[in-house]
Amino acid sequence: MNRELINAIEDFQPISLQEMDEVKLLNRTDTKFVFTKSELASLLKDSTNDYKVLTINNQRYSTYKTLYFDTPEHEFYLNHQKGKENRFKVRIRKYIESSLCFLEVKNKKKGRTLKKRIAISDFQTDLDKESCAFISQCLNEKKELYPSLWNSFSRITLVNQVLKERLTIDTDLTFEINGKSKNLPNLVIAEVKQERVSRNTPLVSKLKARQIRPTRMSKYCIGCVFLKDDLKYNSFKEKMLTINKLTA
Repeated sequence: MNRELINAIEDFQPISLQEMDEVKLLNRTDTKFVFTKSELASLLKDSTNDYKVLTINNQRYSTYKTLYFDTPEHEFYLNHQKGKENRFKVRIRKYIESSLCFLEVKNKKKGRTLKKRIAISDFQTDLDKESCAFISQCLNEKKELYPSLWNSFSRITLVNQVLKERLTIDTDLTFEINGKSKNLPNLVIAEVKQERVSRNTPLVSKLKARQIRPTRMSKYCIGCVFLKDDLKYNSFKEKMLTINKLTA
């Protein structure tokens, strides 16, 4: 996180994790936007009156590390690549500053995202019985899963002061698997999380004014395309061109 961004988020009113739980939005709509880090500071400075920033131990951004799981055939990736309406992601996510760690299953179905999770002590490259049982319950079937991709990033979380809306802003993205890695230090992936899609909230309106349009984008799929040469990515070609243009 560079100094310009750290300064930009200092002007927001803080919100605690406990207060933010009122806007947890585990059943929600997600809208992603992709742009460059150079555009982010001005966007933040224009939004201080409308949003609060998640603050934990006086720190206004958090470091996340994620381990994604998939089947040997990359079923979860391919379902996303094919645009399947009912699809899943399975991951372990660790919040580095707090050391909290969760096993999460995300289900994207008919435009809505439902996330279920359980707390675990730390990363598991070999899923234990409890974790396997939780995943099977979420998927309604048992699947053979293996570690597919590591991902880390820094996150700023904004919470609308009036509406039930959250915005996560991810920067400094890194992907890694089997000794290969890809860094995207200048890319920003912002995700607006709402009960119902609205294009008229303050930050969405500011993105629109900057001609930053909604983009369907998956960090897991991006990382797979960069690091796994044997995967089909026809439906992601336009998105990868956009990313390469923004990060050139």
